[in-house]
Amino acid sequence: MADNVTYKILRSHLLEGQLKPGSEIAIRIDQTITQDATGTTAMLLFESMGLERVRTELSVSYVDHNMAMFGPENHNDHLYLQSIARKVGVYHSRPGNGICHQVHLERFARPGATQLGSDSHTPTTGGIGSLSIGAGGLDVAVAMGGGPFYLTAPKVIGIKLLGNLPDWVAAKDVILQVLSILTTSGNVGSVAEYFGPGVSTLTVPQRATITNMGAELGVTTSLFPSDEQTAAFLASQGRSEVFTPLAADPDASYDRVIEIDLSRLESLAAAPSSPDNIRKVAELKDVAVQQVQIGSCTNSSYRDLMMVASILKGKTVHPGVELGISPGSRQVVQILSENGALSDLIAAGVRLLECGCGPCIGQGQSPGEGKVSVRTFNRNFKGRSGTKDDQIYLVSPETAAAAALTGHLSDPRRLPELLGISYPRISELQSMPINDNLIDKPLPPDQAAAAPVIRSSSIVTPPSAEKPSQKLDGTILLRCGDKITTDHIMPAGSFLKYRSNVPEYARYVFHCFTESGKPSFAERALANQKAGRAGVIIAGESYGQGSSREHAALCPMYLGVRLVIAKTMERIHRANLVNFAITPATFVNPSDYDRMEENDHLEVPNFHKILAESDRFTVINVTRHFKFECELPLSRRDREILLAGGKLNYTKMCI
Repeated sequence: MADNVTYKILRSHLLEGQLKPGSEIAIRIDQTITQDATGTTAMLLFESMGLERVRTELSVSYVDHNMAMFGPENHNDHLYLQSIARKVGVYHSRPGNGICHQVHLERFARPGATQLGSDSHTPTTGGIGSLSIGAGGLDVAVAMGGGPFYLTAPKVIGIKLLGNLPDWVAAKDVILQVLSILTTSGNVGSVAEYFGPGVSTLTVPQRATITNMGAELGVTTSLFPSDEQTAAFLASQGRSEVFTPLAADPDASYDRVIEIDLSRLESLAAAPSSPDNIRKVAELKDVAVQQVQIGSCTNSSYRDLMMVASILKGKTVHPGVELGISPGSRQVVQILSENGALSDLIAAGVRLLECGCGPCIGQGQSPGEGKVSVRTFNRNFKGRSGTKDDQIYLVSPETAAAAALTGHLSDPRRLPELLGISYPRISELQSMPINDNLIDKPLPPDQAAAAPVIRSSSIVTPPSAEKPSQKLDGTILLRCGDKITTDHIMPAGSFLKYRSNVPEYARYVFHCFTESGKPSFAERALANQKAGRAGVIIAGESYGQGSSREHAALCPMYLGVRLVIAKTMERIHRANLVNFAITPATFVNPSDYDRMEENDHLEVPNFHKILAESDRFTVINVTRHFKFECELPLSRRDREILLAGGKLNYTKMCI
């Protein structure tokens, strides 16, 4: 049978089901990753299963999100993660070692492996030929325990690359071009697979930029074949032994093919405030820039930062611009230090930040009110930076460096004309400095049993969900619009430190919708719960975009939310809702959305029976005296999880 790369990996890991697009399958997971913003809950949930050791080929816990320590909460998380990882057989990457996706690409990922991560940008390692999928922490915890991961057998979108990238045009411009075609909506249940002669011209770090930001497409994952470029990258990391060639069969088919001629691309930007609001940088030349941030898991590789250092060498950042750089890993910083590029950056006026996620998730470096910030990151959802009215443009490192020098959005292809800067030729190194001394190895089983776990007061065991009632008697707590992201549901930034304490973090559910002087969503939800009513959320298109953060389901569950009805819903969030016993439904007639108002009283008779067997059900709007239909296309397993009161209860029953 002729297979593309996606189906070759799925076939070799298939445990249940048939590889027919749209059907539910279960696959074996080789590697898992967690990070501190989602990993603390994932590890607590793993502990709740009663298992003593992980059962994967490899599991790694990273600390890269909550790095700033204002109060004890983040350090409490770090100490807990380090101690529990050593005890249960998980490697632990300490604070300062780097961003999980960058470090995993460098030190652990391998072609042909399956990887599940509690972070939506886990597909980064698709750049090395790994089938890497983002999921909620509970799904990752189950995989750590040796359980299968269930997903829909995907359609595969083939993206055929031709030609070579011109000077000053980057891998970031490739994924921005793909986003201009596919947008952030309508791609659930698909994989983006790159093929064609242009693939061989891209290095693994360039490919990883593309697969990383592929998460914004809403696809299950993105991946490249494993070839000579992969072999060269692994050799530079001293890991040639894990290389294996992997390519689509010559007669492999795709459900849809998009063709992109790399030689015809130009510098692009995602304008505020969506990753698919794509504009040509040349058309934005009048946009004044006050801040530039370079780094994140999308663009913090050796090549990216060497490109920036080479452009800035001998120059000074524009007086109206603040420029910060967040390197992706300690390995990258070491190289820049040794070859003098770090000195060039500092001399140019760069503010050097930690090797971590930092500004990308609103952890510092928020722009001023109404000011333009140009960033090499992957998301520009409004308010994500920590500033409510932010104006965030997503660009390549080349374009970001040009903005830092000129003080406005500038097509980097004009730098030779504007500032006399020749295009830097950056070659990948054949040998990278290897220093894994900040990666703790797990204790052997005979020592692990007696090892202590550091559990401070802010580390709180997540609450369990409840089994559904026979009848749903609910109140609409919120009617929200299109493209509601998990950032809208559960804010990041300064609120991240509460993630290990669900009752505390739940106070900030839908915090962005709280009006001054009025009760918050959490206050209204708790009052509704105390009155014996279930909470209901009504939403528009693409509900649950963005981060994999399961707290966007876990915290609403704690507040009594039992039903979400949306026009459409994104994959990871939908799975997280099921995992925490919140029923994810969609409108049969989307216009019914317009007939709803907050505080409407809704009823669903025979709710328990509907969850057990119905693909469609009727909701009664008691307040407005009408009925409407909802779809509930759940798998048998999804229904069993909901009826059990969530995946944790379901998994305990199956162990």
